[in-house]
Amino acid sequence: MDVIWLRSSALEVGVITYGARIVSVRTPDRDGTWADITLGLADLDAYRRDPGYLGACVGRYANRIAGARFTLDGAEYRIPPNEGENALHGGPGGFESKEWSTDGPDGSSVTLRHTSPDGDNGFPGTLAATVTYTVDGPELSIEHTATTDKPTVVNLTNHAYWNLAGGGSAEDHEVQLHAGHVLPVDGDSLPTGPPIPVDGTPLDFRSPARLGARIRDGHPQLAAVHGHDHAYVIDDSPGELRAAARVVEPRTGRTLQLRTDQPSVQFYTGNMLNGSLVLRDGSTARQTDAFCLEAQGFPDAPNHPDYPSTVLRPGEEYRSRMVFTFGTA
Repeated sequence: MDVIWLRSSALEVGVITYGARIVSVRTPDRDGTWADITLGLADLDAYRRDPGYLGACVGRYANRIAGARFTLDGAEYRIPPNEGENALHGGPGGFESKEWSTDGPDGSSVTLRHTSPDGDNGFPGTLAATVTYTVDGPELSIEHTATTDKPTVVNLTNHAYWNLAGGGSAEDHEVQLHAGHVLPVDGDSLPTGPPIPVDGTPLDFRSPARLGARIRDGHPQLAAVHGHDHAYVIDDSPGELRAAARVVEPRTGRTLQLRTDQPSVQFYTGNMLNGSLVLRDGSTARQTDAFCLEAQGFPDAPNHPDYPSTVLRPGEEYRSRMVFTFGTA
């Protein structure tokens, strides 16, 4: 497996062209000991079999589209379902399973490219997508772009699984999400309506709270998806780079801060990890061994006219940015 390494004095990031995936992120703890803080697999064959989208650029449409169909400009488009009757992360054989091209890294940055043809997985338009990974000191920037030759929908994000301890359970991580509202979901993880306030619910992470503190609460929203797996509506104006999340691992002191220009961040506690996925160190991944922070447009927005639009038209450019800053406390 050929890994492209991006390095600074505070950060090492490994990227592969298959799925434009992040396969390694190494940072020091408060004592200066380096460790890998993202889940990774042993080799390329393992990534080709990976059901969990580890570190991948997911698309054309991150998250879910209800009924694997949507209507745009009066025409209905159908996507092959890959999660019951619904489409997850663009349907089967999405961007996570494509071989992306690259012009080569410069040591601190690399841009990967993929062109999805008109009709790919049922989506209209030829979509030319890029993802650029840049390391600058303690920061990892992930920037997505896309253009199309026909009206289409697009929603791209990165699906890295984080564990700032470098292994073991992530339940003691202290999580803060700068979001006063969340999208309610049903048992298929599909949004059911407009954002609801988190106030007074176990979904409230406006103040730091242990990741595992409320995950087994009987609240209907947690029961529906067997843990945390919700789109948090980030405070302040979308389109501007602003604080979305901060996570602290108390034992090592490692910290992660996320800023993004997207309207929401999907906070996911690995609820589908059931011990069948073997990681690069030979251990198996289970729920709450890691978490995801996926900055993105709203899930199923093509079927919710009241959600922020994810439509991209010819002559426009889709852009999204996530900036992870790592440090110690």
